[in-house]
Amino acid sequence: QWFMATMSYIYSFAADLFDGMAARRFNQCSAFGGLLDMVTDRCSTLGLLFILYGEYGSPSAPDNKYFGLYRMLFLLLAVLDISSHWCQMYSTASLQIHHKSDEGNVGRFFLVRWYYQCYPFFGYCCVSAEVTYITMYALLHLANGNGGSMAMLKVAVEILWKICIPGCATKQIVNVFQLCSACRAVADHDAQLKSKSD
Repeated sequence: QWFMATMSYIYSFAADLFDGMAARRFNQCSAFGGLLDMVTDRCSTLGLLFILYGEYGSPSAPDNKYFGLYRMLFLLLAVLDISSHWCQMYSTASLQIHHKSDEGNVGRFFLVRWYYQCYPFFGYCCVSAEVTYITMYALLHLANGNGGSMAMLKVAVEILWKICIPGCATKQIVNVFQLCSACRAVADHDAQLKSKSD
């Protein structure tokens, strides 16, 4: 049933892309929609990371000598993903600005500004991260398969995984700078409010 789970996740990921396009096309964008989009994106990614944590982090996994490292990796990826996006959302929402807007990213680290301003770069990072996680899930299950077609599918998935790893790594670097920039923006805003009240 892993194949059905993989296809369902891919369908959900693709639908997320098109619902945003449809909202913009039909002028249905809203603050609630932006919040809901962020929450559902984070929940789906966290769900997949927790599954990878359980499957790769199991002492009975095929590469079990590294199960402790896998656990730490997927846990850190989950913490970084949720904290960086939550802080970014909070830092802009408190100013009533959209988290992806140019105005909302003024003064942020250049990589964060570029991430939200350059849609191809944004898409490359997001798609690469999700596809890296999806292919890791598939590869674990393809390792148990036999037969010519399964072997060919495994090779294709491995190639896709290797292509996406740089984009996934770049996304994590962006997440670190997004977290730091958002926290700095909140601290600067607090300092401005304090200086006005003094």
